Amino acid sequence: MKFRRKQTEELELNLTPLIDVVFLLLIFFMVSTTFQKESEISLQLPKSTDDPVETSPEKYEIVVNASGSYFINDTELVNTDIETLRQALFDLTNGQRDIPITIRADAQTPHQSVVTAMDAAAQLGLSRLSIATSHSP
Repeated sequence: MKFRRKQTEELELNLTPLIDVVFLLLIFFMVSTTFQKESEISLQLPKSTDDPVETSPEKYEIVVNASGSYFINDTELVNTDIETLRQALFDLTNGQRDIPITIRADAQTPHQSVVTAMDAAAQLGLSRLSIATSHSP
């Protein structure tokens, strides 16, 4: 008996589809990865103490009520124009720019009235503004 050897094809591993899949995975991870540089700010926070704070005896306060009327140190202004408010602030501060001003507004005060008070102070160069709130029980 004579066995004939069948001719078989040589087995060959084709790497082209494997390389395609690896490149697709590489592209997917490159596109889906986010490169984000987070900035950090180093802060030194103030410490609180129980010592009483010395406050200046001069109290400069702008109060805005619910109707948008302005009161400077409990004196009502004649109208709500920014020119009137600016002139009253200038008269109160005598042109000094480093005087602290507190703005106190009613809970129902229109936001524009508070912004107008801040704008009038900024036009005079007053930069030490603070906004006061009331604590309701």
